[in-house]
Amino acid sequence: MAEVKKTAPDGTGGGGEAAGGAGGGRASGAESPAGGGKVSPPGPPGGGWTRFVTARPRVTLFVALVLTVLAVLAGGGVADRMGSGGWEDPAAESTYAAEELERHFPGSRPNLLLLVDSGTAGTDAPAVAAEARRLAGRLDAEPGVEGVGSYWSTGSPALRSEDGRKAVIAARITGDEKDAAAVLDRIAPAYRGAHGPVEVSLGGELAVRHEMQTLIEEDLLRAELIALPLTLVLLVMVFGSAVAALLPLGVGIVAILGTNAILRGLTEFTDVSVFAQNLTTALGLGLAIDYALFVVRRYREELAAGADTRTAVRTTLRTAGRTVLFSALTVAVSLAAMLVFPQYFLRSFAYAGIAVVLLAATAALTLLPAALVLLGHRVNALDLRRLFRRGREPGKDASGAGWARAAGPVMRRAPVFAVLTTAGLVLLGLPFLGVEFGTADDRQLPVTASSRIVQDELRDGFPGSPGGGITVLAEGPATPAQYEAYRERIEALDGVGRADGPVTTGGGDSARAYFTVVPDGESVGAGAQRAVGELRAAEAPFDISVTGPAAVLVDSKDAIGERLPWAAGIVALVTLLLVFLLTGSVLIPLQAVVLNALSLTAMFGAVVWVFQDGHLSGFLGFTPTGDIETTLPVLMFCVAFGLSMDYGVFLLSRIKEEYDATGDHEHSVRFGLSRTGGLITAAAVILAVVMVAIGTSRVTNTKMLGLGVALAVLMDAMVVRSLLVPSVMKLTGRLTWWAPGPLRRFHDRFGVSESDTYNPPRTPDVTEVSEERRETVSSSP
Repeated sequence: MAEVKKTAPDGTGGGGEAAGGAGGGRASGAESPAGGGKVSPPGPPGGGWTRFVTARPRVTLFVALVLTVLAVLAGGGVADRMGSGGWEDPAAESTYAAEELERHFPGSRPNLLLLVDSGTAGTDAPAVAAEARRLAGRLDAEPGVEGVGSYWSTGSPALRSEDGRKAVIAARITGDEKDAAAVLDRIAPAYRGAHGPVEVSLGGELAVRHEMQTLIEEDLLRAELIALPLTLVLLVMVFGSAVAALLPLGVGIVAILGTNAILRGLTEFTDVSVFAQNLTTALGLGLAIDYALFVVRRYREELAAGADTRTAVRTTLRTAGRTVLFSALTVAVSLAAMLVFPQYFLRSFAYAGIAVVLLAATAALTLLPAALVLLGHRVNALDLRRLFRRGREPGKDASGAGWARAAGPVMRRAPVFAVLTTAGLVLLGLPFLGVEFGTADDRQLPVTASSRIVQDELRDGFPGSPGGGITVLAEGPATPAQYEAYRERIEALDGVGRADGPVTTGGGDSARAYFTVVPDGESVGAGAQRAVGELRAAEAPFDISVTGPAAVLVDSKDAIGERLPWAAGIVALVTLLLVFLLTGSVLIPLQAVVLNALSLTAMFGAVVWVFQDGHLSGFLGFTPTGDIETTLPVLMFCVAFGLSMDYGVFLLSRIKEEYDATGDHEHSVRFGLSRTGGLITAAAVILAVVMVAIGTSRVTNTKMLGLGVALAVLMDAMVVRSLLVPSVMKLTGRLTWWAPGPLRRFHDRFGVSESDTYNPPRTPDVTEVSEERRETVSSSP
């Protein structure tokens, strides 16, 4: 049955925005019984929430403004309370040993190194030695500093450079990350620089982390200054209207500020990584834009179909609003999977991600509708694209028809496109088979960073590994002969270059000692990791615990490997359930999980090819280390998989709505692509811009996260949603929508639909069929 009033082929309904989005505008009207056109029914009955938003928009916006101001005040200085570590498993053997060593032997694990450069005089010159001892004594007297030792007090060759010009003063600043950073800020200016005949530079784990945190804060501010104006330009291009383009930015800013306040509160109870702020900015802007595109587009369609302002907002909330809420849940679940891991680095991203996703959805479903009620038709004001639409009727953007035309050849040659696209994605992911996992160190920083310069000097110019070896804690009574025999046993192990010690304290059952083991090669290389395993397996007359960078890495890999199946299972099972509730199909949820996973192959392959193997390292400005930080792939998977599901929900909800209305499978797939292809692509491009801005960071892990996720979302929007989804759905045909009787009844009772009411299957109207025929003819060879 034909409708007299139809929306434009691109789905804009004359609203003048890019194609793609929530629906075709049919919810705002119904066909007359005689088929002689469309009559406007009363507005849809709204629930209490919908009535409040539409009846009191000014109150809603005022309350939001007050809460945002409070969030700004509460979230101020949140970065200063965050940590820059979090890669350790708090329940691991290496963590226990590190805590015991800090308690009983603070000098065994120095986190601050003073590199003393004597120039041509040499470290043993009397004036140099006297000044170095003075500096060490002064450092030892500083509050919060313990375990000060130096080349001049111990004579250890490991603390003197091979050329004899530089040597090290080592110390440990006690306390947690925040307290230790405060002490470093206080004392660093007094020690850095020239002191008589020597020049002092600061390095060590604490200095590296502190400088990394400072760079991340600076880079995040720069990324926001890059991303915000570019995002606004892209939104104007997508919406046409400058007024409409400002709405997503408002939603994103509210989500970001609110999340910062939540993170500030969490720092009172748990550790939170400073890296999580990058995810807050990226998802806050990206998802706010996604949801706002979806909501505003549906609202403009309803206006174009003849609905009044309040009815259009109510219908939008009852249709597109449901999909937004559903999408937010899928993204939040993917990010929540990181809570199963013990490292606070990963858990921090779950805190930030869940908060910003839910706040973005809440703002999109409250503040945005309230603003739309007040704006009414003025949401289309300041249409800057009129300059480029001369000769074309407003609203007749051909992009929607273009997506439908593109779907034609893909579905006609579905086996070819399905096989070739899958093979291409698998090929792009092959480099990941050679992944090597490591730990973050000073080489995350640019080569000009002061602490990085010190660490490079220690790595290249000193024998052994000052501050970076393996430490073995021995607990229990032992004789000097037993200690010596154990030290000799350590030195005989493969991968061990030298063992020093023991350093002892206490007696009897409370006796403790530690040995410092210098591994062959890199301090966290494969040889050092094997040495950790052999040390833990070696017999000893006392209880031993092994720590150090290599031991932390081994324990971190074990913790992730043990919990990874649980995280993957949670993501898969909840995704299957949510997509089933959306579609009522058994096959579509399975397709969603598999195809989303395929969309990530290019990201993982590129991470290894670029960041591990070092291709493009000069162009991108980072130092390849031959490995990938252990937690990064987990983080990138959860973030990218959640964003892929976000786009997948938009597409599937639109296909499902059309299939419910027509019962025509192939038409519904084409129609869904024509209505969402432009929206998904625009959202992906804008999110990619935000992620690339974050990828300009000088810290390698942040660069990897930003550029990797940007690649993943672009591949998902432009390859998987455009080629793989339609070809696979064509191959599965009407079986796509099958579900056994019990599950079908479950979906009928608890399922989610974007439609206001259930519409019995109808035949596509004449306009739609004719349009599809024209697309088929125009796209034929």
